[in-house]
Amino acid sequence: MTAYLVHCYAHSTEQEWKERIAAGQVLIDGRAGKADEVLKRGSELIWQRPPWIEPDAPRLFSILYEDDDLLAVVKPAGLPTLPGANFLQNTLLSLVSASAPNAAPLHRLGRWTSGIVLFSRNQGARRELIRQWSGNGMVKRYRALASGSPEKYAMTIDLPIGPVPHELLGTVHAASPDGKRARSRVTVLEQRQGSFLCDVVIETGRPHQIRIHLASTGHPLVGDPLYGTGGVPVIGTRALPGDPGYHLHALELTFRHPADGRKMTISCEPPAILRKEA
Repeated sequence: MTAYLVHCYAHSTEQEWKERIAAGQVLIDGRAGKADEVLKRGSELIWQRPPWIEPDAPRLFSILYEDDDLLAVVKPAGLPTLPGANFLQNTLLSLVSASAPNAAPLHRLGRWTSGIVLFSRNQGARRELIRQWSGNGMVKRYRALASGSPEKYAMTIDLPIGPVPHELLGTVHAASPDGKRARSRVTVLEQRQGSFLCDVVIETGRPHQIRIHLASTGHPLVGDPLYGTGGVPVIGTRALPGDPGYHLHALELTFRHPADGRKMTISCEPPAILRKEA
Protein backbone atom coordinates (compact mmCIF):
# COMPACT_ATOMS: atom_id res chain seq x y z
CA MET A 1 0.00 0.00 0.00
CA THR A 2 2.85 2.41 0.78
CA ALA A 3 4.27 2.21 -2.76
CA TYR A 4 0.82 2.94 -4.21
CA LEU A 5 0.35 6.03 -2.01
CA VAL A 6 3.81 7.40 -2.83
CA HIS A 7 3.23 6.89 -6.56
CA CYS A 8 -0.24 8.47 -6.64
CA TYR A 9 0.22 11.15 -4.00
CA ALA A 10 3.82 12.30 -4.35
CA HIS A 11 3.24 15.42 -2.24
CA SER A 12 4.32 13.25 0.72
CA THR A 13 7.38 11.05 1.17
CA GLU A 14 7.44 7.30 1.75
CA GLN A 15 8.34 7.86 5.40
CA GLU A 16 5.44 10.28 5.89
CA TRP A 17 2.97 7.75 4.45
CA LYS A 18 4.39 4.98 6.66
CA GLU A 19 3.94 7.17 9.73
CA ARG A 20 0.32 7.93 8.78
CA ILE A 21 -0.43 4.26 8.21
CA ALA A 22 1.17 3.31 11.56
CA ALA A 23 -0.96 5.99 13.27
CA GLY A 24 -4.12 4.40 11.84
CA GLN A 25 -4.92 7.36 9.58
CA VAL A 26 -5.17 5.27 6.37
CA LEU A 27 -8.19 2.97 6.11
CA ILE A 28 -8.91 0.14 3.68
CA ASP A 29 -12.59 -0.77 3.46
CA GLY A 30 -13.22 0.83 6.84
CA ARG A 31 -10.34 -0.75 8.78
CA ALA A 32 -6.81 0.42 9.55
CA GLY A 33 -4.45 -0.62 6.75
CA LYS A 34 -0.90 -1.96 6.92
CA ALA A 35 2.12 -0.52 5.15
CA ASP A 36 2.95 -3.75 3.28
CA GLU A 37 -0.65 -4.70 2.51
CA VAL A 38 -1.47 -5.51 -1.12
CA LEU A 39 -4.37 -3.46 -2.42
CA LYS A 40 -7.22 -5.16 -4.26
CA ARG A 41 -9.18 -3.72 -7.13
CA GLY A 42 -12.38 -2.07 -5.91
CA SER A 43 -11.21 -1.50 -2.34
CA GLU A 44 -12.01 1.85 -0.70
CA LEU A 45 -8.89 3.70 0.44
CA ILE A 46 -9.35 6.65 2.83
CA TRP A 47 -6.80 8.97 4.40
CA GLN A 48 -8.21 10.51 7.56
CA ARG A 49 -6.29 13.74 7.33
CA PRO A 50 -5.82 15.55 10.67
CA PRO A 51 -7.50 18.97 10.98
CA TRP A 52 -5.68 21.81 9.27
CA ILE A 53 -4.37 24.19 11.92
CA GLU A 54 -4.09 27.60 10.29
CA PRO A 55 -1.36 29.94 11.60
CA ASP A 56 -2.49 32.95 13.62
CA ALA A 57 -2.61 36.34 11.94
CA PRO A 58 -4.17 39.74 12.67
CA ARG A 59 -7.85 39.68 11.68
CA LEU A 60 -8.67 43.38 11.86
CA PHE A 61 -8.73 45.73 8.88
CA SER A 62 -10.18 49.19 8.36
CA ILE A 63 -11.91 50.80 5.39
CA LEU A 64 -10.36 53.92 3.86
CA TYR A 65 -12.85 54.45 1.00
CA GLU A 66 -15.91 52.67 -0.33
CA ASP A 67 -18.45 53.17 -3.13
CA ASP A 68 -20.26 50.99 -5.68
CA ASP A 69 -17.08 50.54 -7.74
CA LEU A 70 -14.19 50.60 -5.27
CA LEU A 71 -13.14 49.47 -1.85
CA ALA A 72 -9.83 50.53 -0.31
CA VAL A 73 -8.79 48.93 2.97
CA VAL A 74 -5.81 48.94 5.34
CA LYS A 75 -4.02 45.61 5.61
CA PRO A 76 -2.09 45.13 8.85
CA ALA A 77 1.42 43.69 8.83
CA GLY A 78 1.26 39.94 9.42
CA LEU A 79 -1.99 39.32 7.52
CA PRO A 80 -1.62 37.63 4.10
CA THR A 81 -3.54 39.26 1.27
CA LEU A 82 -4.54 36.01 -0.48
CA PRO A 83 -4.79 32.32 0.47
CA GLY A 84 -1.60 30.28 0.30
CA ALA A 85 1.22 28.86 2.44
CA ASN A 86 -1.26 27.29 4.93
CA PHE A 87 -3.43 30.43 5.12
CA LEU A 88 -7.08 30.38 4.05
CA GLN A 89 -9.44 32.06 6.54
CA ASN A 90 -6.77 34.29 8.08
CA THR A 91 -6.35 36.34 4.90
CA LEU A 92 -7.46 39.82 3.90
CA LEU A 93 -9.50 38.42 1.02
CA SER A 94 -11.46 36.12 3.32
CA LEU A 95 -12.14 38.87 5.85
CA VAL A 96 -13.22 41.42 3.23
CA SER A 97 -15.39 38.87 1.40
CA ALA A 98 -17.45 38.29 4.54
CA SER A 99 -18.94 41.79 4.22
CA ALA A 100 -18.25 42.57 0.55
CA PRO A 101 -18.50 39.30 -1.43
CA ASN A 102 -18.27 41.12 -4.77
CA ALA A 103 -14.91 42.74 -3.94
CA ALA A 104 -11.78 41.43 -5.70
CA PRO A 105 -8.26 42.70 -4.90
CA LEU A 106 -6.41 44.43 -7.73
CA HIS A 107 -2.99 43.68 -6.24
CA ARG A 108 -1.37 42.05 -3.26
CA LEU A 109 0.99 43.14 -0.53
CA GLY A 110 3.54 40.87 1.09
CA ARG A 111 2.40 39.41 4.40
CA TRP A 112 4.57 41.75 6.47
CA THR A 113 3.90 44.84 4.35
CA SER A 114 1.13 47.02 5.77
CA GLY A 115 -1.04 49.60 4.07
CA ILE A 116 -3.52 50.14 1.24
CA VAL A 117 -5.05 47.30 -0.75
CA LEU A 118 -7.47 48.36 -3.49
CA PHE A 119 -10.46 46.19 -4.45
CA SER A 120 -12.80 46.47 -7.43
CA ARG A 121 -16.52 45.75 -6.95
CA ASN A 122 -17.65 45.05 -10.52
CA GLN A 123 -16.13 43.96 -13.82
CA GLY A 124 -16.25 47.39 -15.43
CA ALA A 125 -14.33 48.99 -12.58
CA ARG A 126 -11.86 46.12 -12.58
CA ARG A 127 -11.07 46.42 -16.27
CA GLU A 128 -10.44 50.16 -16.02
CA LEU A 129 -8.35 49.94 -12.86
CA ILE A 130 -6.24 47.11 -14.26
CA ARG A 131 -5.62 49.26 -17.35
CA GLN A 132 -4.37 52.07 -15.14
CA TRP A 133 -2.39 49.70 -12.92
CA SER A 134 -0.55 48.07 -15.80
CA GLY A 135 0.13 51.40 -17.52
CA ASN A 136 1.20 54.72 -16.03
CA GLY A 137 -2.18 55.74 -14.69
CA MET A 138 -1.67 54.55 -11.12
CA VAL A 139 0.89 56.20 -8.83
CA LYS A 140 1.95 53.82 -6.05
CA ARG A 141 3.89 55.33 -3.14
CA TYR A 142 5.43 53.29 -0.33
CA ARG A 143 7.23 54.20 2.89
CA ALA A 144 10.30 52.17 3.94
CA LEU A 145 13.07 52.10 6.53
CA ALA A 146 16.39 51.28 4.88
CA SER A 147 19.83 50.71 6.35
CA GLY A 148 22.93 52.88 6.02
CA SER A 149 23.50 56.46 4.88
CA PRO A 150 22.67 57.25 1.26
CA GLU A 151 24.95 59.53 -0.75
CA LYS A 152 21.99 61.00 -2.63
CA TYR A 153 18.62 62.15 -1.33
CA ALA A 154 16.87 61.19 -4.55
CA MET A 155 17.65 58.25 -6.80
CA THR A 156 16.06 56.25 -9.58
CA ILE A 157 16.76 52.54 -9.61
CA ASP A 158 16.48 50.67 -12.92
CA LEU A 159 17.31 47.03 -12.26
CA PRO A 160 15.73 43.89 -13.76
CA ILE A 161 14.11 41.43 -11.36
CA GLY A 162 13.71 37.72 -12.04
CA PRO A 163 14.09 34.26 -10.48
CA VAL A 164 17.42 33.23 -8.97
CA PRO A 165 18.33 29.96 -7.17
CA HIS A 166 17.16 29.45 -3.57
CA GLU A 167 18.13 26.51 -1.38
CA LEU A 168 14.66 25.84 0.02
CA LEU A 169 12.24 27.08 -2.65
CA GLY A 170 14.20 26.34 -5.81
CA THR A 171 13.99 29.97 -6.91
CA VAL A 172 13.07 33.38 -5.51
CA HIS A 173 12.77 36.77 -7.18
CA ALA A 174 15.88 38.92 -6.92
CA ALA A 175 18.11 41.20 -8.97
CA SER A 176 18.85 39.36 -12.21
CA PRO A 177 20.21 40.55 -15.58
CA ASP A 178 17.82 38.07 -17.21
CA GLY A 179 14.79 39.37 -15.31
CA LYS A 180 12.02 41.77 -16.26
CA ARG A 181 12.39 45.55 -16.29
CA ALA A 182 11.80 47.16 -12.89
CA ARG A 183 12.00 50.84 -11.97
CA SER A 184 11.72 52.59 -8.57
CA ARG A 185 12.10 56.25 -7.58
CA VAL A 186 13.41 56.83 -4.05
CA THR A 187 13.20 60.04 -2.01
CA VAL A 188 15.04 60.18 1.32
CA LEU A 189 12.95 61.87 4.02
CA GLU A 190 15.01 61.54 7.16
CA GLN A 191 18.44 60.27 8.17
CA ARG A 192 18.57 58.26 11.38
CA GLN A 193 21.31 56.49 13.31
CA GLY A 194 22.40 53.77 10.88
CA SER A 195 19.22 53.97 8.82
CA PHE A 196 17.05 56.32 6.80
CA LEU A 197 13.36 56.83 6.13
CA CYS A 198 12.31 57.08 2.49
CA ASP A 199 9.35 57.17 0.15
CA VAL A 200 9.46 54.90 -2.89
CA VAL A 201 7.29 55.29 -5.99
CA ILE A 202 7.29 52.12 -8.07
CA GLU A 203 6.68 52.40 -11.80
CA THR A 204 6.55 48.61 -12.17
CA GLY A 205 5.19 45.97 -9.82
CA ARG A 206 7.70 43.12 -9.65
CA PRO A 207 7.62 40.79 -6.61
CA HIS A 208 9.53 42.24 -3.63
CA GLN A 209 10.62 45.12 -5.86
CA ILE A 210 11.31 47.70 -3.14
CA ARG A 211 13.21 45.25 -0.93
CA ILE A 212 15.33 44.14 -3.89
CA HIS A 213 15.97 47.59 -5.33
CA LEU A 214 17.04 49.24 -2.08
CA ALA A 215 19.24 46.25 -1.24
CA SER A 216 20.82 46.52 -4.70
CA THR A 217 22.09 50.01 -3.81
CA GLY A 218 23.71 48.73 -0.63
CA HIS A 219 20.77 49.79 1.56
CA PRO A 220 18.62 46.73 2.35
CA LEU A 221 15.54 47.34 4.44
CA VAL A 222 16.29 47.35 8.15
CA GLY A 223 15.63 43.85 9.48
CA ASP A 224 15.14 42.20 6.08
CA PRO A 225 16.17 38.55 6.65
CA LEU A 226 16.39 37.64 2.95
CA TYR A 227 17.79 40.36 0.68
CA GLY A 228 21.31 41.72 1.12
CA THR A 229 23.65 44.02 -0.73
CA GLY A 230 23.30 43.53 -4.48
CA GLY A 231 19.57 42.78 -4.27
CA VAL A 232 20.08 39.01 -3.98
CA PRO A 233 19.52 36.55 -1.10
CA VAL A 234 22.13 36.77 1.65
CA ILE A 235 24.71 34.00 1.21
CA GLY A 236 23.80 30.97 3.31
CA THR A 237 20.42 32.34 4.38
CA ARG A 238 17.49 30.01 4.88
CA ALA A 239 15.07 32.93 5.11
CA LEU A 240 11.92 32.92 2.98
CA PRO A 241 10.24 35.91 1.27
CA GLY A 242 7.39 35.80 3.79
CA ASP A 243 9.60 35.97 6.88
CA PRO A 244 9.18 39.09 9.07
CA GLY A 245 11.65 41.72 10.16
CA TYR A 246 11.53 44.52 7.58
CA HIS A 247 9.45 47.73 7.68
CA LEU A 248 7.45 48.58 4.54
CA HIS A 249 4.08 50.32 4.12
CA ALA A 250 1.81 51.02 1.14
CA LEU A 251 1.33 54.71 1.80
CA GLU A 252 -0.63 56.22 -1.10
CA LEU A 253 -2.45 55.42 -4.34
CA THR A 254 -3.36 58.07 -6.93
CA PHE A 255 -5.58 57.13 -9.90
CA ARG A 256 -8.68 58.05 -11.91
CA HIS A 257 -12.04 56.82 -10.66
CA PRO A 258 -13.19 54.09 -13.08
CA ALA A 259 -16.74 55.44 -13.32
CA ASP A 260 -16.33 59.19 -13.83
CA GLY A 261 -12.58 59.73 -14.33
CA ARG A 262 -12.09 62.09 -11.39
CA LYS A 263 -8.62 62.07 -9.86
CA MET A 264 -8.43 60.30 -6.51
CA THR A 265 -5.69 59.99 -3.92
CA ILE A 266 -6.11 57.47 -1.12
CA SER A 267 -3.57 57.60 1.68
CA CYS A 268 -2.94 55.55 4.78
CA GLU A 269 -0.96 56.68 7.83
CA PRO A 270 2.13 54.51 8.35
CA PRO A 271 3.02 52.75 11.61
CA ALA A 272 4.98 54.75 14.17
CA ILE A 273 8.41 53.47 13.14
CA LEU A 274 7.81 54.77 9.59
CA ARG A 275 6.70 58.28 10.56
CA LYS A 276 8.99 61.28 10.32
CA GLU A 277 10.47 62.19 13.69
CA ALA A 278 11.14 65.86 12.90
